Amino acid sequence: MKNISVSIIDYGLGNLFNIQRAFDAIGVNSIISSNPKDIKESSHLLLPGVGAFEEGMENLKKQSLVETILEFSDSGKSILGICLGMQLLMSQSFEGGEHKGLDLIEGEVLPLEKTPEIKIPNIGWTALMKNQEKEKSSSLLANLPEDPYMYFLHSYQVQVNDSNHILSKTIYGDNEFCSSVQKDNIYGCQYHPELSAVNGLQILRNFVNI
Repeated sequence: MKNISVSIIDYGLGNLFNIQRAFDAIGVNSIISSNPKDIKESSHLLLPGVGAFEEGMENLKKQSLVETILEFSDSGKSILGICLGMQLLMSQSFEGGEHKGLDLIEGEVLPLEKTPEIKIPNIGWTALMKNQEKEKSSSLLANLPEDPYMYFLHSYQVQVNDSNHILSKTIYGDNEFCSSVQKDNIYGCQYHPELSAVNGLQILRNFVNI
């Protein structure tokens, strides 16, 4: 795709090479980097992540990437957070204490509620319930089937302050949580598009076309 270059942030937590292979599969140039210069020169930014919120924020701070991400956001170019990356976009997390996030989207990260019927973490394929109103104004979930299935791997959920930012919800046991989010040029997926077959590739394709 012409003039598209995605920076995949390397801060020590994330499924980096699977994400890059997914972009290769849709013909999109991407680089794995923690270099602020590389990131600033890209057209799109992807913040991956698997692991704990506190460690994620500490790693971003140690590599002086927080300011780089915020500057990228201020530029108006699109950012996509995946799994832990989506959670880091929030104001704060209550995973292992209280920790401040990037605060690009007002919201909190809270534990999934455990019940006898389900196991934590949530691992496997679960459906998205798309916000039909938001689907008309946002293209991240465009060209997907009704209630598409995506691959999840998480123990915590995002609760956003403004429901208008919710692109989709997902039900797991007694938990109904935000699984896709958007505020202006900031997007998030609790699921892993790079592990979600055709539907996941469509999410990434939509993202780079925004």
